[in-house]
Amino acid sequence: MTMIRKRKNIAILLLQFVLASGVFYSCNDVDTSNYYTFTGEMMSEYLESREQYSDFTAILKRADLFEPLSVYGHYTCFAPNNDAFDVYLSEKGLNSIEELTDEDCDTIARTHLVKNIYEVADMADGTLTTANMNRCYIEITHGVDSNMNAVVYLNRSAHILFATQDDEVENGIVQPVSGVLKSSSRMLPDVMADNPTISIFNEALRRTKLIDSLYAYIDPSYNPKAYERVKYTSHVNRETATAPDEKKQGFTAFVPTDKVLFEKYGITDWKGLYEKAAEIYGAVYEDAGASYYDTIPEALAHRKNPLNRLVAYHILDRDVIGWNLLTPRNDIGIQTTVMNPIDWYETMLPQTMIRVEKLTVLKYGYGSTVGERYINRRCDDEYQVKGAMISQTVENEYANSAINGRYFYVDDLLAFSETTRDVVHNCRIRMDMATIFPELMTMNIRQNGTDPSVNDPEYDETGKYGRNYYFPDGYLKNVKVNGLFVYRRPHNFYDSYEGDEMNMFGNYDITFKLPPVPYEGEWQVRLGYAAEPTRGIAQVYFGDDPNAMEPQGIPLDMTKTLDDPSILGADWVANYNTMSQQNLAADQKALKNKGYYRGAAGGYRYDMGTTNRVIFATQLRTFRRVLCTVHINPEKDHYLRVRSVSSKKGNDNEFMLDYIELVPKSVYGVTDEGAMEDML
Repeated sequence: MTMIRKRKNIAILLLQFVLASGVFYSCNDVDTSNYYTFTGEMMSEYLESREQYSDFTAILKRADLFEPLSVYGHYTCFAPNNDAFDVYLSEKGLNSIEELTDEDCDTIARTHLVKNIYEVADMADGTLTTANMNRCYIEITHGVDSNMNAVVYLNRSAHILFATQDDEVENGIVQPVSGVLKSSSRMLPDVMADNPTISIFNEALRRTKLIDSLYAYIDPSYNPKAYERVKYTSHVNRETATAPDEKKQGFTAFVPTDKVLFEKYGITDWKGLYEKAAEIYGAVYEDAGASYYDTIPEALAHRKNPLNRLVAYHILDRDVIGWNLLTPRNDIGIQTTVMNPIDWYETMLPQTMIRVEKLTVLKYGYGSTVGERYINRRCDDEYQVKGAMISQTVENEYANSAINGRYFYVDDLLAFSETTRDVVHNCRIRMDMATIFPELMTMNIRQNGTDPSVNDPEYDETGKYGRNYYFPDGYLKNVKVNGLFVYRRPHNFYDSYEGDEMNMFGNYDITFKLPPVPYEGEWQVRLGYAAEPTRGIAQVYFGDDPNAMEPQGIPLDMTKTLDDPSILGADWVANYNTMSQQNLAADQKALKNKGYYRGAAGGYRYDMGTTNRVIFATQLRTFRRVLCTVHINPEKDHYLRVRSVSSKKGNDNEFMLDYIELVPKSVYGVTDEGAMEDML
């Protein structure tokens, strides 16, 4: 993102200082990136000096948010003029802003202020990456105004005025808008209930009593002030991390409209949806004859009821914040010409996941739309399952976001069907560590940051380009932590899949629940990471009881690269593109026999300061290690434990958790001569 500032030439000031002091520095000795010279209006002065914003200024003052805009900071102000407030007040049946309550003023003021700087060019479809001061994320779409100018729409209700967009001030940027942005403090089920086009799903949600689960929001027992900022060193990078500001729960629902249900399945009411659910899940689960296969209220509320299962499979226990964040932000670290960005998420149907895919590879389009995101799509040389497309937004007259989540339209039913289980999910399941834990998405921690091309200053406490976070024991569900567990914000020059990574420091011991597999059988569990001399050694454990787990092989030494004598040694070849198919298969087999695979050929990083891509599969330090090959029962939870066994201390004892792969025998068990698992 371009950070707009009005600055004078600070070189003049530096020269004056140098001449006065008699001290001389080379051009590279002084970091001027954070120098600031006052040259113009602060945001408060800008608004107060322009009569057209007098109503908004008065509201800011009543909300005690005017004075903060008079000091240095990083703000975007979406400023409605007096004409916009006239319309807003008329809709409310009010005559003046004096009739607004103090609570109304506070909500309006916070809705229009964001503690980050956004030019129009920074606003991609989806949501802004930073919440407004009302803790809601502003939805971004693009369209045209009445003069056919290309403009940015906010929450589908107002647009940034073309003639005055990107108006700079000393402490940020003012974006004049055509109307007052509406904000809601309602929960997700209540927002969904206002939309009559999804009445069948809403009725099913109510009858199954799953609606009761969707009112969770903030954990009042969590106190962020109990946790101090920490400093740590990851390899050579000296960084700081903070505990999350809050502990929230959130939800995301993917909802077929009544029209979709009728046109595709002839469904006109919730009972028709039940019949379809019974058809699907009667074939998947062996409990079809059980008493909870019924439409009476008690049966519908049972988690094994087919309608309950169907509805639950449409809901995630996380707030993905925006359509654009269902897959990695800006496709960071993904070679989109050879691999579609794919993420996996657990649903509220126990032991199930959905696969979310952004179509970027034209070869496998099969009539789908490039750039759109799909659920449970698998189109390749063998299968053509098109899945359900996710709509970016809903009709303008309906809201789709709440304080604890949001919903999206999908153009088909979602179901953990036989096809989903045996075809779509019968593949290598790769999950970035940040997608495993719902809290990271709900709290907008995953992929946070304004500029992944910038390396942070040492021990930077401003979080100017994004923050690093650590998680106290008990913060993450199904995770037990002893030691410092850190999420590092994305950088496009780090050896990290999707740009970000998670790390353990100190005398660490962490246990976390693995994502579920779709069916029973033999599975490999792999860990993707980057070897460095400052990493440590850890013992890995696996089991279905977090308190009684079995060690898996010898300890994992994260200092070893693929050219280590114990792995490939001198047989390592970096440029696999020069190898024949036969030699590639032999290379993979040799690595597999040692318990390793090359890094993802569909993943990359940049050489720092350049646009030269380094493919992970070409690097001897970015790869995947097989942690275990085990029999997994999909009806049970399974856990990984990682415990430090290294004698190394401090920065020489780091454990990197980049991504996890769950790989069925149908994929890893290739035995034919010259056959191999794809390298993506």
